[in-house]
Amino acid sequence: MTNSPPPAEELRILDAELRQLDARRAVLLARRAWLVNTLYAAPPAPLAPPARRTEATAPSVQNVLLVLGGLLLTVAAIAFTLVSWGHMGIAGRALVLGAVTLAALGVPLPLLRHGLRSTAEAVAGLGLALTVLDAYALHEVTFTSVQGIGYAAAASAVLAGVWAAYGVGIGVLVSTEPAGRAEGEEPHRSPTGSVLLRLPLPLALLAAQLPLLLWAVARDAGPVTITAAVLATAAADTAVALLVSLKPVRIAAAAASVGMGAWGVLAAGWLSWSASDPSSAAPAAGLLAFAAVIALTAAWHAPEPKLALGTALTGGLLLVAAVGGVLRVSLPGAWTVPGCLLCGVALLAVVRMRLPDPVRRGLAAASGCVQALAVAWALPLVALVLVGPLGWVERIWSAAPEDARAAVTTNLPWPAHAATGPLVLAVVAGVLVVAGRGTAWWGQALMAALMLGVAAAFVVSAVLELPYAVGMVVQGFVVVAVLAFAGAAPRLEAPVKPDEGAAPVRSPLAATAVVLALVTSLSLACVALASRTATLVVLAVLVVVFAAAAAWRRESGVWLWCAPASLAYATALTCAIGAAADWRPQHTALLVLAVPVVAAVVAARLEGSSMTVPVEVTGAGAGLLAIGLASTDPPVLALVLGLGGVVASGTALRPDRRHVGYVAAALFLLAAWVRLASWGVGTPEAYTLPVTVPALLLGVVRRRRDPRVSSWTAYGPGLTVTLVPSLLAAWGDLDWPRPLLLGAAALAVTLLGARHHLQAPLVLGGTVLTLVALHELAPYIAQVVGALPRWVPPALAGLALLALGATYEQRLRDARRVREVLGRFR
Repeated sequence: MTNSPPPAEELRILDAELRQLDARRAVLLARRAWLVNTLYAAPPAPLAPPARRTEATAPSVQNVLLVLGGLLLTVAAIAFTLVSWGHMGIAGRALVLGAVTLAALGVPLPLLRHGLRSTAEAVAGLGLALTVLDAYALHEVTFTSVQGIGYAAAASAVLAGVWAAYGVGIGVLVSTEPAGRAEGEEPHRSPTGSVLLRLPLPLALLAAQLPLLLWAVARDAGPVTITAAVLATAAADTAVALLVSLKPVRIAAAAASVGMGAWGVLAAGWLSWSASDPSSAAPAAGLLAFAAVIALTAAWHAPEPKLALGTALTGGLLLVAAVGGVLRVSLPGAWTVPGCLLCGVALLAVVRMRLPDPVRRGLAAASGCVQALAVAWALPLVALVLVGPLGWVERIWSAAPEDARAAVTTNLPWPAHAATGPLVLAVVAGVLVVAGRGTAWWGQALMAALMLGVAAAFVVSAVLELPYAVGMVVQGFVVVAVLAFAGAAPRLEAPVKPDEGAAPVRSPLAATAVVLALVTSLSLACVALASRTATLVVLAVLVVVFAAAAAWRRESGVWLWCAPASLAYATALTCAIGAAADWRPQHTALLVLAVPVVAAVVAARLEGSSMTVPVEVTGAGAGLLAIGLASTDPPVLALVLGLGGVVASGTALRPDRRHVGYVAAALFLLAAWVRLASWGVGTPEAYTLPVTVPALLLGVVRRRRDPRVSSWTAYGPGLTVTLVPSLLAAWGDLDWPRPLLLGAAALAVTLLGARHHLQAPLVLGGTVLTLVALHELAPYIAQVVGALPRWVPPALAGLALLALGATYEQRLRDARRVREVLGRFR
């Protein structure tokens, strides 16, 4: 039996089912529409296959095929001429070669008229090759008695003329532009406007390189004539390159000119180098001059500035080489480089003439190259004079040398032909000053001239072999003069007066001068090591000179090194005085301490200048040297350390050098320790109490100034320095006075910490007191433990652990209270 729902409930159910049917119907309709669109949609177009990448263009393929064809035909013609020539009669030979050659030379004409340029080039190349075979065949048949090299010279000249005429004539015969010319292609034209082949004229130019050279060889000419023929050919190539407008011809002529010119220059240079007298050097010089004229002519008419600059540079160097070759065999060896240098300087006079700008710059560059080479020639002499005196460090005060040259050479050889080295350096320095005036590189020119001038003046005493003392005087004057020049250097670099109150201008020229003064003074000091008197005098003079320079110029910059240099030389002077007086090193150390004293006084008077730190560092270095000298004698070492502490204390009085007080304290402490060690004192308290008492006093003063300072910071270091070493000594001491005194002191420290609520004294004193008590009770505890049965200690430990565990919470509360109490201490 089925029970129907009430009407209202049934109506609700029907409505719900209808809504579900509507939703399902909407889904089915949407799916149907999609399927219809899919079925009736147009099919997609097929994808195009990827295009193949072209690996070779049509013109390139055509050119390769034509070149290969022409080469094969040329090879066939050569094979025919060499192999099959003897199987034919005279008429047949002439008819075959003449017909083939004329055909090969005539075919390019119709080909050009039909626009087949590449094919015409290939056939023309074949025809030109056949003309060479014709010349060879003509010699083998008709001119058999003529010398081969001479015939080759005449044949190459004839072939060059024939090829050039053929190249020009074929263009004249072609009256119309080829129809097959590619779009955008620029045809080569003759002066009359006709199209030209590319090959004949460049090949004619290459063939023209042989006639003069082969003619000279055929006449059994010497190297001079052969070199002249090569240079004449290079001159002709240069003329063609400058006068002809056709690009292929111009490129071929330029390449031929460079090749033949380089060959001729190398040959002429070898002739000049191998010449032994002026008569053999003159022709080589003439050849080099001829090459220079060719290069300068090319530079004058060169279309590009870079090319003109390079050729002018080459021409200028060749002119100097030409004159230098003659000077080498005409003058003594020492004057060859000065003579070449004068020639290089003379090029600057030519620069003043009305010349194209690239040519002027090229000649100036050539002059600079010659001067640079001359300076490089003189540099070994300068290096020897500067570095050679270092050899006296190993032979100090051995014996005064005979002259200034022996003073700088020691065990080194003297450079050959170095007598004119100072003259070379001086000339280049003068040229830089004159040529650089009013230019943008005036400052750099002055710096270079200064270095060269100082080098020239410094080496002149060794070059002239002046007496030893006179040489040192000359070098000393050089040092003084350089420092004086450094003072005037800013005015030379900056002619405009700076505004008042402006920062001092940093002068690179002054920096260079001061550096040169330092380097030359060091070399002079090494030279003076050969003699005791010279050492004392030179070091004293250097001390005064650099001190005066530092007092004269106190501004920032390189001048700040003058005062340290003076102090360094003063240190060396004190050591030299001690050695001259036969003092022991530890006694000399007391004299060396005068340098740190002077440095401290000078640094205090400088009032924050940039020179202060270098002066203080130099003084500290002298102090370390004094300590090292006194290290072998403990009493003197203690005295040196104490005096160093006094100097450091005086420095620490300055507001900006308060931190030096730590250094002073360390020096005083080291002095006390060294003194105690020298007395044989082995008690640790004698070494620690001198540290503890000042440290605690400083801690009290610091706590009064700033109550927030922790007791660990104020008193911890001082207490630890004494308590810890004394505790270690007490644990190894079998007597009772030390533990008793240490325990009393620890008890006093603990009580003071508890009284003033100070954490550090309380903890340190209590810890030391406990450890001392354990140390004193240790024998008795050991006796008790030894008397007890072996099971008693484990049993007592177990009971203690049980008791601790039973009252664990209470123990934690007690430990927390102790921590809170200590936390309230400082």
